[in-house]
Amino acid sequence: MIAIPSGFSPEEYLSLEHENTVRHEYQRGLVYAMAGGSDDHDELSLNLIELLREKVRDSGCSVRSGNVKVNYAAEFFYYPDAFVTCDPRDRSDRYVKRYPKLIAEVLSPSTKKFVSEALEEDRTDKFEDYQLLESLEEYVLISQDEMRVECRRRVKDGSGERWETVVYGAGDLVMLQSIEMEVAIAELYRGVSLER
Repeated sequence: MIAIPSGFSPEEYLSLEHENTVRHEYQRGLVYAMAGGSDDHDELSLNLIELLREKVRDSGCSVRSGNVKVNYAAEFFYYPDAFVTCDPRDRSDRYVKRYPKLIAEVLSPSTKKFVSEALEEDRTDKFEDYQLLESLEEYVLISQDEMRVECRRRVKDGSGERWETVVYGAGDLVMLQSIEMEVAIAELYRGVSLER
């Protein structure tokens, strides 16, 4: 992603997005032009979206792709690769959603560089932003370099709130608890070349 000079208000950012054919993400006054993805990135995103849509089709929930923004106050506007929202308040705006319960990102070189060069920092920084969304129950990171899915889940119990992480690999069944969906990881990676 390429940073545009800073100092944008959320309103200026939304005006820029409305008038532009290039998508941008917004984080606390900074605006980033989004780079294109690979065919494997696209295949993973499409596979996930198909599986999610099949699961929630008649539930009142909706699945959105990387063309719809997720927003929290004046903090950020991001384009996750896929997300699920079940909140009726998200029906009022066709372009921005504020109450997702599941967000999924396919990791790629451009995703990794969003805040820093290091994968761990990328996972941490964007995840910290997403945690501000009280509706979010699950954050899913999907590698396109290896068969690996990381699910971070919000857990509320008597001692408060925390996030637990479960990592799935080749041969595993991936459980998306927020929508009660279980799928073989091989289904998610169908058509993806991991040998490049």
